[in-house]
Amino acid sequence: MIPAPQFLSFTPPRRILMGPGPSDVYPEVLAAQARPTVGHLDPLFIGMMDELRSLLQYAFQTENPMTLAVSAPGSAGMETCFVNLLEPGDTVLVCRNGVFGERMRQNVERCGASAIVLDFPWGEPVDPAVVEQALKKHPQVHFLAFVHAETSTGALSDAQALCALAQRFDCLSIVDAVTSLGGVELRVDAWGIDAIYSGSQKCLSCVPGLSPVSFSPRAVARMQNRTQPVQSWFLDQSLVMGYWSGSAKRSYHHTAPVNALYALHESLRLLASEGLEHAWQRHAAMHQELKTGLEALGLNFVVDEAHRLPQLNSVWIPAGVNDAEVRSRLLQDYNLEIGAGLGDLAGKAWRIGLMGYGARRETIALCLKALSDVLSE
Repeated sequence: MIPAPQFLSFTPPRRILMGPGPSDVYPEVLAAQARPTVGHLDPLFIGMMDELRSLLQYAFQTENPMTLAVSAPGSAGMETCFVNLLEPGDTVLVCRNGVFGERMRQNVERCGASAIVLDFPWGEPVDPAVVEQALKKHPQVHFLAFVHAETSTGALSDAQALCALAQRFDCLSIVDAVTSLGGVELRVDAWGIDAIYSGSQKCLSCVPGLSPVSFSPRAVARMQNRTQPVQSWFLDQSLVMGYWSGSAKRSYHHTAPVNALYALHESLRLLASEGLEHAWQRHAAMHQELKTGLEALGLNFVVDEAHRLPQLNSVWIPAGVNDAEVRSRLLQDYNLEIGAGLGDLAGKAWRIGLMGYGARRETIALCLKALSDVLSE
Protein backbone atom coordinates (compact mmCIF):
# COMPACT_ATOMS: atom_id res chain seq x y z
CA MET A 1 0.00 0.00 0.00
CA ILE A 2 1.20 3.51 -0.78
CA PRO A 3 1.84 5.28 2.55
CA ALA A 4 -0.44 8.19 3.44
CA PRO A 5 1.22 11.57 2.89
CA GLN A 6 1.49 13.77 5.97
CA PHE A 7 0.87 17.49 5.57
CA LEU A 8 -0.09 20.37 7.81
CA SER A 9 -3.27 22.33 7.11
CA PHE A 10 -2.73 24.90 4.38
CA THR A 11 -2.89 28.39 5.86
CA PRO A 12 -2.14 31.13 3.30
CA PRO A 13 -0.85 34.55 4.36
CA ARG A 14 -3.10 37.60 4.14
CA ARG A 15 -2.23 38.98 0.72
CA ILE A 16 -3.42 42.31 -0.68
CA LEU A 17 -4.59 41.40 -4.18
CA MET A 18 -4.12 44.32 -6.57
CA GLY A 19 -3.53 42.38 -9.74
CA PRO A 20 -5.91 41.69 -12.63
CA GLY A 21 -7.85 39.19 -10.53
CA PRO A 22 -8.76 37.59 -8.29
CA SER A 23 -9.45 40.64 -6.20
CA ASP A 24 -9.59 40.91 -2.42
CA VAL A 25 -12.73 39.13 -1.20
CA TYR A 26 -15.15 40.89 1.14
CA PRO A 27 -14.91 39.47 4.70
CA GLU A 28 -18.69 38.99 4.65
CA VAL A 29 -18.35 36.89 1.49
CA LEU A 30 -15.70 34.64 3.03
CA ALA A 31 -17.93 34.21 6.07
CA ALA A 32 -20.93 33.37 3.86
CA GLN A 33 -18.97 30.62 2.13
CA ALA A 34 -18.28 28.97 5.49
CA ARG A 35 -21.98 28.50 6.28
CA PRO A 36 -23.38 24.95 6.51
CA THR A 37 -23.72 23.14 3.21
CA VAL A 38 -27.22 22.07 2.22
CA GLY A 39 -28.36 19.94 -0.68
CA HIS A 40 -28.47 21.63 -4.06
CA LEU A 41 -32.16 20.67 -4.40
CA ASP A 42 -33.04 21.73 -0.85
CA PRO A 43 -36.09 24.08 -0.95
CA LEU A 44 -34.20 26.68 1.08
CA PHE A 45 -31.29 26.62 -1.37
CA ILE A 46 -33.66 26.91 -4.32
CA GLY A 47 -35.16 30.00 -2.69
CA MET A 48 -31.67 31.45 -2.39
CA MET A 49 -31.10 30.74 -6.11
CA ASP A 50 -34.19 32.78 -6.99
CA GLU A 51 -32.80 35.68 -4.97
CA LEU A 52 -29.43 35.21 -6.67
CA ARG A 53 -31.06 35.49 -10.09
CA SER A 54 -32.72 38.77 -9.08
CA LEU A 55 -29.42 40.12 -7.78
CA LEU A 56 -27.67 39.17 -11.03
CA GLN A 57 -30.40 40.88 -13.03
CA TYR A 58 -29.80 44.02 -10.98
CA ALA A 59 -26.02 43.87 -11.50
CA PHE A 60 -26.45 43.36 -15.25
CA GLN A 61 -29.37 45.82 -15.38
CA THR A 62 -31.57 43.35 -17.23
CA GLU A 63 -34.94 41.65 -16.99
CA ASN A 64 -33.71 38.65 -19.02
CA PRO A 65 -35.24 35.50 -17.48
CA MET A 66 -32.23 33.51 -18.68
CA THR A 67 -29.80 35.05 -16.21
CA LEU A 68 -27.78 32.69 -14.02
CA ALA A 69 -24.37 31.76 -12.69
CA VAL A 70 -22.44 29.09 -14.60
CA SER A 71 -20.75 26.65 -12.18
CA ALA A 72 -17.28 27.46 -13.52
CA PRO A 73 -15.03 30.52 -14.00
CA GLY A 74 -15.41 33.32 -16.55
CA SER A 75 -13.68 31.35 -19.29
CA ALA A 76 -16.53 28.83 -19.06
CA GLY A 77 -18.99 31.72 -19.23
CA MET A 78 -17.33 32.70 -22.49
CA GLU A 79 -17.63 29.17 -23.83
CA THR A 80 -21.25 28.97 -22.64
CA CYS A 81 -22.19 31.92 -24.83
CA PHE A 82 -20.37 30.67 -27.90
CA VAL A 83 -21.32 26.98 -27.83
CA ASN A 84 -25.00 27.70 -27.21
CA LEU A 85 -25.36 30.32 -29.93
CA LEU A 86 -22.97 29.24 -32.69
CA GLU A 87 -23.36 26.43 -35.18
CA PRO A 88 -21.14 25.30 -38.07
CA GLY A 89 -21.59 27.68 -40.98
CA ASP A 90 -22.14 30.79 -38.82
CA THR A 91 -19.92 33.82 -39.30
CA VAL A 92 -18.72 35.93 -36.37
CA LEU A 93 -17.05 39.33 -36.51
CA VAL A 94 -14.52 39.18 -33.66
CA CYS A 95 -12.94 42.39 -32.38
CA ARG A 96 -9.45 41.69 -31.04
CA ASN A 97 -7.56 44.30 -29.03
CA GLY A 98 -5.93 42.00 -26.47
CA VAL A 99 -5.65 38.48 -25.13
CA PHE A 100 -9.34 37.89 -24.51
CA GLY A 101 -10.47 38.94 -27.96
CA GLU A 102 -8.14 36.24 -29.25
CA ARG A 103 -9.80 33.71 -26.95
CA MET A 104 -13.13 34.66 -28.50
CA ARG A 105 -11.70 33.83 -31.93
CA GLN A 106 -10.55 30.43 -30.70
CA ASN A 107 -14.01 29.70 -29.31
CA VAL A 108 -15.59 30.59 -32.65
CA GLU A 109 -13.38 28.18 -34.56
CA ARG A 110 -13.87 25.35 -32.05
CA CYS A 111 -17.61 25.70 -32.66
CA GLY A 112 -17.03 25.08 -36.37
CA ALA A 113 -18.00 28.65 -37.25
CA SER A 114 -15.97 31.19 -39.24
CA ALA A 115 -14.27 34.18 -37.62
CA ILE A 116 -13.64 37.48 -39.36
CA VAL A 117 -11.11 39.20 -37.12
CA LEU A 118 -10.77 42.97 -36.71
CA ASP A 119 -7.50 43.85 -35.01
CA PHE A 120 -6.97 47.00 -32.96
CA PRO A 121 -3.74 48.13 -31.25
CA TRP A 122 -3.18 46.81 -27.75
CA GLY A 123 -4.16 49.48 -25.24
CA GLU A 124 -6.79 51.00 -27.53
CA PRO A 125 -10.55 50.39 -27.56
CA VAL A 126 -12.52 48.80 -30.37
CA ASP A 127 -13.37 51.52 -32.91
CA PRO A 128 -17.11 51.48 -33.77
CA ALA A 129 -16.43 53.20 -37.11
CA VAL A 130 -14.13 50.36 -38.20
CA VAL A 131 -16.70 47.80 -37.02
CA GLU A 132 -19.42 49.55 -39.01
CA GLN A 133 -17.38 49.37 -42.20
CA ALA A 134 -16.66 45.69 -41.62
CA LEU A 135 -20.35 44.92 -41.10
CA LYS A 136 -21.15 46.71 -44.36
CA LYS A 137 -18.46 44.73 -46.15
CA HIS A 138 -19.52 41.35 -44.72
CA PRO A 139 -23.33 41.06 -44.81
CA GLN A 140 -23.06 37.34 -43.99
CA VAL A 141 -22.05 38.08 -40.36
CA HIS A 142 -24.42 36.59 -37.76
CA PHE A 143 -22.67 37.70 -34.56
CA LEU A 144 -20.54 40.59 -33.31
CA ALA A 145 -18.18 39.59 -30.47
CA PHE A 146 -16.05 41.99 -28.43
CA VAL A 147 -14.53 42.52 -25.00
CA HIS A 148 -16.07 45.38 -23.06
CA ALA A 149 -13.17 45.68 -20.59
CA GLU A 150 -9.97 44.13 -21.96
CA THR A 151 -8.21 42.74 -18.88
CA SER A 152 -4.88 42.32 -20.64
CA THR A 153 -4.53 46.05 -21.36
CA GLY A 154 -7.01 48.03 -19.26
CA ALA A 155 -8.86 49.45 -22.28
CA LEU A 156 -12.63 50.11 -22.17
CA SER A 157 -14.65 49.83 -25.38
CA ASP A 158 -18.00 51.50 -26.08
CA ALA A 159 -20.39 48.58 -25.62
CA GLN A 160 -23.46 50.74 -26.16
CA ALA A 161 -22.31 51.91 -29.59
CA LEU A 162 -21.10 48.47 -30.67
CA CYS A 163 -24.34 46.74 -29.67
CA ALA A 164 -26.34 49.40 -31.50
CA LEU A 165 -24.35 48.47 -34.62
CA ALA A 166 -25.09 44.78 -34.07
CA GLN A 167 -28.82 45.52 -33.93
CA ARG A 168 -28.65 47.78 -36.98
CA PHE A 169 -27.00 45.04 -39.04
CA ASP A 170 -29.25 42.29 -37.63
CA CYS A 171 -26.46 40.56 -35.68
CA LEU A 172 -26.46 39.15 -32.18
CA SER A 173 -23.89 40.66 -29.81
CA ILE A 174 -21.66 38.56 -27.55
CA VAL A 175 -19.96 40.65 -24.87
CA ASP A 176 -17.14 39.84 -22.46
CA ALA A 177 -17.86 41.71 -19.21
CA VAL A 178 -15.53 39.70 -16.95
CA THR A 179 -13.75 42.81 -15.66
CA SER A 180 -16.48 45.40 -16.21
CA LEU A 181 -19.44 44.01 -14.21
CA GLY A 182 -19.79 46.05 -11.02
CA GLY A 183 -16.88 48.36 -11.87
CA VAL A 184 -18.08 50.56 -14.73
CA GLU A 185 -21.40 51.42 -16.31
CA LEU A 186 -23.03 48.38 -17.91
CA ARG A 187 -26.69 48.25 -18.96
CA VAL A 188 -27.65 45.03 -20.71
CA ASP A 189 -31.26 45.87 -21.61
CA ALA A 190 -30.79 49.55 -22.41
CA TRP A 191 -27.81 48.80 -24.67
CA GLY A 192 -29.40 45.81 -26.36
CA ILE A 193 -26.76 43.23 -25.37
CA ASP A 194 -27.76 39.73 -26.48
CA ALA A 195 -25.29 37.46 -24.68
CA ILE A 196 -22.96 38.52 -21.90
CA TYR A 197 -20.68 36.76 -19.43
CA SER A 198 -18.62 37.83 -16.45
CA GLY A 199 -16.64 36.41 -13.53
CA SER A 200 -17.16 36.31 -9.78
CA GLN A 201 -13.56 37.18 -8.87
CA LYS A 202 -13.15 40.68 -10.30
CA CYS A 203 -15.26 43.72 -9.31
CA LEU A 204 -17.78 41.56 -7.47
CA SER A 205 -15.00 40.61 -5.00
CA CYS A 206 -16.34 37.10 -4.66
CA VAL A 207 -14.37 33.85 -4.59
CA PRO A 208 -13.21 32.64 -8.02
CA GLY A 209 -15.05 29.89 -9.84
CA LEU A 210 -18.43 31.24 -10.98
CA SER A 211 -19.49 33.01 -14.17
CA PRO A 212 -22.63 35.18 -14.29
CA VAL A 213 -24.26 35.07 -17.75
CA SER A 214 -27.38 36.54 -19.32
CA PHE A 215 -29.15 35.94 -22.63
CA SER A 216 -31.66 38.24 -24.32
CA PRO A 217 -34.94 36.91 -25.77
CA ARG A 218 -33.33 37.17 -29.24
CA ALA A 219 -30.46 34.99 -28.09
CA VAL A 220 -32.83 32.49 -26.44
CA ALA A 221 -34.81 32.21 -29.69
CA ARG A 222 -31.58 31.50 -31.53
CA MET A 223 -30.74 28.71 -29.08
CA GLN A 224 -34.21 27.21 -29.32
CA ASN A 225 -33.99 27.08 -33.12
CA ARG A 226 -30.66 25.28 -33.32
CA THR A 227 -30.38 22.56 -35.95
CA GLN A 228 -27.68 20.64 -34.03
CA PRO A 229 -27.19 19.82 -30.34
CA VAL A 230 -24.87 22.03 -28.32
CA GLN A 231 -21.41 20.44 -28.47
CA SER A 232 -20.95 20.68 -24.68
CA TRP A 233 -23.36 18.70 -22.51
CA PHE A 234 -22.38 20.50 -19.30
CA LEU A 235 -22.76 24.01 -20.75
CA ASP A 236 -25.94 23.32 -22.75
CA GLN A 237 -28.33 25.97 -21.42
CA SER A 238 -31.40 24.07 -22.55
CA LEU A 239 -30.47 21.52 -19.89
CA VAL A 240 -29.14 23.90 -17.24
CA MET A 241 -32.27 26.06 -17.29
CA GLY A 242 -34.24 23.13 -15.95
CA TYR A 243 -32.27 23.70 -12.76
CA TRP A 244 -32.39 27.54 -12.81
CA SER A 245 -35.95 27.61 -14.14
CA GLY A 246 -37.58 29.43 -11.24
CA SER A 247 -40.26 26.75 -10.95
CA ALA A 248 -40.99 24.93 -7.73
CA LYS A 249 -39.76 21.63 -9.18
CA ARG A 250 -36.14 21.78 -10.36
CA SER A 251 -34.65 19.11 -12.57
CA TYR A 252 -31.27 17.72 -11.58
CA HIS A 253 -28.46 18.76 -13.91
CA HIS A 254 -25.30 18.83 -11.79
CA THR A 255 -24.36 19.27 -8.16
CA ALA A 256 -24.17 23.02 -7.84
CA PRO A 257 -21.22 24.61 -5.96
CA VAL A 258 -23.47 25.35 -3.02
CA ASN A 259 -21.07 27.29 -0.80
CA ALA A 260 -19.62 29.28 -3.68
CA LEU A 261 -23.16 30.35 -4.60
CA TYR A 262 -23.68 31.48 -0.99
CA ALA A 263 -20.62 33.67 -1.53
CA LEU A 264 -21.89 35.10 -4.82
CA HIS A 265 -25.27 35.83 -3.25
CA GLU A 266 -23.54 37.76 -0.46
CA SER A 267 -21.25 39.72 -2.80
CA LEU A 268 -24.21 40.74 -4.99
CA ARG A 269 -26.22 41.62 -1.88
CA LEU A 270 -23.39 43.95 -0.84
CA LEU A 271 -23.34 45.48 -4.32
CA ALA A 272 -27.08 46.09 -4.20
CA SER A 273 -26.76 47.57 -0.71
CA GLU A 274 -24.05 49.99 -1.88
CA GLY A 275 -25.97 50.81 -5.05
CA LEU A 276 -24.71 50.03 -8.53
CA GLU A 277 -24.13 53.62 -9.62
CA HIS A 278 -22.33 54.39 -6.36
CA ALA A 279 -20.05 51.40 -6.96
CA TRP A 280 -19.22 52.74 -10.45
CA GLN A 281 -18.47 56.16 -8.95
CA ARG A 282 -16.31 54.66 -6.18
CA HIS A 283 -14.14 52.81 -8.71
CA ALA A 284 -13.72 56.02 -10.73
CA ALA A 285 -12.81 58.07 -7.65
CA MET A 286 -10.29 55.52 -6.38
CA HIS A 287 -8.71 55.37 -9.84
CA GLN A 288 -8.08 59.11 -9.70
CA GLU A 289 -6.30 58.74 -6.36
CA LEU A 290 -4.15 55.90 -7.66
CA LYS A 291 -3.44 57.77 -10.90
CA THR A 292 -2.16 60.81 -9.02
CA GLY A 293 0.18 58.68 -6.94
CA LEU A 294 1.48 56.57 -9.82
CA GLU A 295 2.22 59.63 -11.94
CA ALA A 296 4.06 61.17 -8.98
CA LEU A 297 6.30 58.08 -9.07
CA GLY A 298 7.01 58.74 -12.74
CA LEU A 299 4.86 55.86 -14.03
CA ASN A 300 2.94 56.35 -17.26
CA PHE A 301 -0.30 54.68 -18.27
CA VAL A 302 -0.59 52.37 -21.26
CA VAL A 303 -4.16 53.40 -22.09
CA ASP A 304 -5.30 56.92 -22.95
CA GLU A 305 -7.38 58.42 -20.12
CA ALA A 306 -10.53 58.65 -22.26
CA HIS A 307 -10.63 54.86 -22.69
CA ARG A 308 -9.03 53.73 -19.43
CA LEU A 309 -10.57 51.21 -17.06
CA PRO A 310 -10.61 52.59 -13.51
CA GLN A 311 -10.45 49.06 -12.09
CA LEU A 312 -7.52 47.79 -14.21
CA ASN A 313 -4.58 50.18 -14.45
CA SER A 314 -1.81 49.25 -16.89
CA VAL A 315 1.42 51.24 -16.50
CA TRP A 316 4.67 51.04 -18.43
CA ILE A 317 7.61 49.53 -16.54
CA PRO A 318 10.39 52.13 -16.31
CA ALA A 319 13.53 51.50 -18.36
CA GLY A 320 16.12 49.45 -16.51
CA VAL A 321 13.66 48.10 -13.95
CA ASN A 322 13.44 44.33 -13.53
CA ASP A 323 9.76 43.40 -13.83
CA ALA A 324 9.86 40.06 -12.01
CA GLU A 325 12.13 41.32 -9.24
CA VAL A 326 9.83 44.24 -8.39
CA ARG A 327 6.73 42.03 -8.27
CA SER A 328 8.59 39.44 -6.19
CA ARG A 329 9.73 42.09 -3.68
CA LEU A 330 6.20 43.48 -3.39
CA LEU A 331 4.87 40.00 -2.67
CA GLN A 332 7.61 38.97 -0.22
CA ASP A 333 8.06 42.23 1.67
CA TYR A 334 4.57 43.76 1.53
CA ASN A 335 2.24 40.81 0.85
CA LEU A 336 1.08 42.86 -2.14
CA GLU A 337 0.29 41.32 -5.51
CA ILE A 338 0.23 43.28 -8.77
CA GLY A 339 -0.03 41.72 -12.21
CA ALA A 340 2.49 41.19 -14.98
CA GLY A 341 1.80 42.13 -18.57
CA LEU A 342 0.25 39.62 -20.97
CA GLY A 343 0.87 39.02 -24.66
CA ASP A 344 2.27 42.12 -26.37
CA LEU A 345 2.69 43.78 -22.95
CA ALA A 346 4.60 40.92 -21.29
CA GLY A 347 7.68 42.33 -19.55
CA LYS A 348 6.68 45.86 -20.58
CA ALA A 349 3.80 46.75 -18.26
CA TRP A 350 2.30 46.12 -14.84
CA ARG A 351 -1.41 45.68 -14.32
CA ILE A 352 -2.70 47.14 -11.06
CA GLY A 353 -6.21 46.19 -10.07
CA LEU A 354 -8.66 48.35 -8.13
CA MET A 355 -11.60 45.97 -8.01
CA GLY A 356 -14.57 45.71 -5.70
CA TYR A 357 -13.49 45.48 -2.06
CA GLY A 358 -9.94 46.38 -3.12
CA ALA A 359 -11.00 49.76 -4.49
CA ARG A 360 -10.43 51.68 -1.28
CA ARG A 361 -7.96 54.22 0.06
CA GLU A 362 -5.95 51.98 2.37
CA THR A 363 -5.01 49.58 -0.43
CA ILE A 364 -4.01 52.48 -2.66
CA ALA A 365 -1.82 53.95 0.09
CA LEU A 366 -0.08 50.61 0.64
CA CYS A 367 0.46 50.09 -3.09
CA LEU A 368 1.99 53.53 -3.63
CA LYS A 369 4.25 53.29 -0.56
CA ALA A 370 5.43 49.79 -1.49
CA LEU A 371 6.10 50.72 -5.11
CA SER A 372 7.95 53.86 -4.03
CA ASP A 373 10.20 51.91 -1.63
CA VAL A 374 10.98 49.08 -4.06
CA LEU A 375 11.62 51.34 -7.06
CA SER A 376 13.86 53.64 -5.04
CA GLU A 377 15.97 50.66 -3.99
